[in-house]
Amino acid sequence: MGDQHTGDRISANVTGPVQGQVAVGKGISQSQAVGTMAGAVTEAEMAELKRAFADTRTQVQAQAPPQLQQAAVERVDELEQAVTAEKPDLTTMQYVKGWFSKNLPQLAGSIVGLVVHPVVGKLVEAGGEMAADQLRQLFGAE
Repeated sequence: MGDQHTGDRISANVTGPVQGQVAVGKGISQSQAVGTMAGAVTEAEMAELKRAFADTRTQVQAQAPPQLQQAAVERVDELEQAVTAEKPDLTTMQYVKGWFSKNLPQLAGSIVGLVVHPVVGKLVEAGGEMAADQLRQLFGAE
């Protein structure tokens, strides 16, 4: 005797940027399409972030002493690459912040401003809740 299914068939289809657990009972067909917030970052927001990096580079070039200027600009470039990577690199973000705190403390606030930029928060959240939690722990970002 084969399996006989009695009762109503229940189907669950969960879509969109979903967090948490979905539980469904016996005899259930379930599919889940998990989206990310990557699409939530608009071209205008990315342009705004690029302008913020350009402004910070200009500030670094104007305020860093000549012997540190090239290294400082390279750190800003590294930070931009880390932030805009498919999966933002929090380790590099922390390293760059530390480098500025140690070598150019007068510019460290500008670097932290980039890291806690709202668009950066969206990019990191798209990398997952764990990454977003780590960003908040490392930089106090909301």
